[in-house]
Amino acid sequence: MKLVDAHCHLEPKDYADVAPVLERARAAGLVHAVLVGQFHGPGDWGHALEVAARHPDFLSPTLGIHPHEAARATEADFEMLERTCARPELRAVGEAGLDYYYDHSPREVQATVFRRQCALAKRLAKPLVVHVRDAHDDCEAALAAEEVTNGVIHCFTGDTAAARRYLDRGFYISLSGVVTYKKTEALQEAVRFAPLERLMVETDSPFLAPVPHRGRKNEPAHVLETAKKVAELKGVSLEEVARVTTANAARLFNLTLA
Repeated sequence: MKLVDAHCHLEPKDYADVAPVLERARAAGLVHAVLVGQFHGPGDWGHALEVAARHPDFLSPTLGIHPHEAARATEADFEMLERTCARPELRAVGEAGLDYYYDHSPREVQATVFRRQCALAKRLAKPLVVHVRDAHDDCEAALAAEEVTNGVIHCFTGDTAAARRYLDRGFYISLSGVVTYKKTEALQEAVRFAPLERLMVETDSPFLAPVPHRGRKNEPAHVLETAKKVAELKGVSLEEVARVTTANAARLFNLTLA
């Protein structure tokens, strides 16, 4: 059985030593993880690229401006983002998107920064990793306006109607540990609805640890629990979920897997 964590963050502030984290991931059946790099402030892009460069056989990086930090991005930061995402080892643009739950950046600024990253992904012919919370209508409208059809809605927590719209646009849907939580019936129904061939599994480490690890720091090894829940909801074996979601991640992110 081979699994891919389609979205994780492994910053040194959260994991002083990433080597044992990756050892546990391999022991859980993982063969790769997509390491999502984020803009932290003017000129500060965190450490995802450096961490991935130390483990190129297991980690593939992306880079983007999260909606929380959209208002802090300068033109120099956008230029840096374009130069970096053009590099062959960068597998996607993002995560980028809209977050109306926290509204850490003004919504109109979020929209502008999101659409600029949509356009960048299209220019570079790379997939777009989308973060969306309480903003599905505006998110889908932005994707439609920019004619983006290649990407993934990460940590999807919407309902069947939202899933249908993203699937119709050609996007994959990635599921986090949230799907294992109680009172997520609408999300679970969306998982039953969506074709397995369009699903991926992720941890969003260090956040959103699945049951039975909920409340503790998350890590890529725990994607196994999310895959188990997807298998339960879809009525198929864990091995089938692993096989198909891994193939989906490899296809979208152009991964070469052992």
